[in-house]
Amino acid sequence: MSSFNRDVLVLILEELKSDKNSLFSCLLVNRTWCLIAVRILWRNPWQYFTTINSKIIMLFNVLFLHLSKESRDILKGQGIDNHITESHECPLFDYINFIKYLDFFFIRCMIPRKTKKTKISIVKSEIFKLFINNNTKFIHLSIPQNFYNQIHLIPGAEHCFSELESFHCNMDISQNILEWLVRCKSIKKVIIENMFFNYSVKCLEIIKLIEAQESLNDVKFINLSESYESFDKSLEKSLIKHATTIQYLRFDWTPITKFLLHFVNLSCLEIFLPGYSVWKDLNYFENISLPNLKILRTSRVRPIILTNLIENIKGNLTEISVLYDYHGDDSKMFIQAIYRKCPNLRYLRLSLLLFRNIELLISEYESLLSNSRYLNGLIIDIYTGYNTEFKWNEFFMILAKSSPISLFKFKFSSNKLIQLKDIKLFFDNWENRNSIILEISNKDYNVNIKAKQQLEDLIKKYKVKGIVDRYSIGFNTVYHENEFEWN
Repeated sequence: MSSFNRDVLVLILEELKSDKNSLFSCLLVNRTWCLIAVRILWRNPWQYFTTINSKIIMLFNVLFLHLSKESRDILKGQGIDNHITESHECPLFDYINFIKYLDFFFIRCMIPRKTKKTKISIVKSEIFKLFINNNTKFIHLSIPQNFYNQIHLIPGAEHCFSELESFHCNMDISQNILEWLVRCKSIKKVIIENMFFNYSVKCLEIIKLIEAQESLNDVKFINLSESYESFDKSLEKSLIKHATTIQYLRFDWTPITKFLLHFVNLSCLEIFLPGYSVWKDLNYFENISLPNLKILRTSRVRPIILTNLIENIKGNLTEISVLYDYHGDDSKMFIQAIYRKCPNLRYLRLSLLLFRNIELLISEYESLLSNSRYLNGLIIDIYTGYNTEFKWNEFFMILAKSSPISLFKFKFSSNKLIQLKDIKLFFDNWENRNSIILEISNKDYNVNIKAKQQLEDLIKKYKVKGIVDRYSIGFNTVYHENEFEWN
């Protein structure tokens, strides 16, 4: 294994890029393995650490080794030498040049908190120059909130970002940086967060940035504060220009035009509407077909609107994740559309907001489970009003009775404690099936230690019996891109 052809080894280790523990082990084989693993680990070093403090300590010390003696003396002169592990050795590798993802959130965190305000600009200058120069080149740039440094004016910036493929920023980004980035034509992925429309000029620059790209395939507009029809129309029009290349799209407003009609190659669609939004056109998707759509994630979009979309899709959906207010008739048609039009469904999340007692659609859920023969993971997330209850006992009986053999991964979340007797009922009726991988979340487990311990004791009993394979008990409901990953 240690004498693999280098090119083959690169391909193998690239498959482990998300598995930091395996890559760390590869560091110890020999120098060839170490060099390849180091390049992969340092391509985006920010993703491998669980706390900001660990990033600061490690990166700041490695960073200091790469600085020129002149820069080291400047930093020491600012009184931050106590934060640095002194070493007179050169680093084994040119770590800085391995970095391809430049994230100024973490870089900014490298500056020790005790640095005097009068010294911060000097410290920033030295750190930023280490990353931005004529010897480095990045494919990803992330600019956090409240970041006002004019990085485009640093010598070498043009070279650094000449091959940029991904850009992530908050809407309070400097307008000068946006105007400068419009020159870049190579960006494939754009994420814009917290779009407040008092930044009207910046909105226009965002549109220019979108229009300027040549092969855009992933666009996300996150946390739209309020909607202005004129801007929405302009933004939708700019996206149409990339309709044949965009495969991943997220937007957080009610669409104004039928712009989605053009996205024939769209693979993932996310629509996260604010709570105050009202989507009046219930037939918006009636004549829109997205033939290559595989992933659908929505929040606050009425089921009747989604039903029209699913009815027009050609059976390619493998993942559906929706949050909506539960309405009997709307929900019934939506569930029916899923089991009639989504034969390849593998993952399903239903997040239901229940503010009045409604009978569960028992027969529809049974049909959904019995017709989804490839379903592998199911997430049920319930939020009920003060006088409303979700009938977990009935739902668990449906799962035990009708789940396909492929389904054994579950996540259950509720704003109210799920009764132990209901969970026990589920386990008792899950005999002679694949062992369950289970996650249960409730905010009360954070303070109600007794309830959490009772649940854990119950699960452990069924783990011994082989009913449960592995489990976790959490405090919060998490809605994110990797929600269908089980620990």
